[in-house]
Amino acid sequence: MKYVIHAYDHPASLDRRMAVRPAHLDYVRQLKANGQFILGGALLDPDGQMIGSMLMLELESDEQLRQYLLTDPYIVERVWDRIDVKPFRQADV
Repeated sequence: MKYVIHAYDHPASLDRRMAVRPAHLDYVRQLKANGQFILGGALLDPDGQMIGSMLMLELESDEQLRQYLLTDPYIVERVWDRIDVKPFRQADV
């Protein structure tokens, strides 16, 4: 199942985000190596400032999703304040 994840930063968490970023990127690289990471990047406000992240993951089970939500460094280190996860079905066009 594919999932779209919108994760919004805690207010004033830019310093924490930058400190945790190398660990988060290493984590996402491992997801990519496992074939689970499809797409991701920064969410921006109208002024182009980072306000969070978007990821699209392909996971085999709800348990894999739960594991992700317990282990991503941005979650563990409380960079993200609010996380919205939705199943996603890609259009065949």
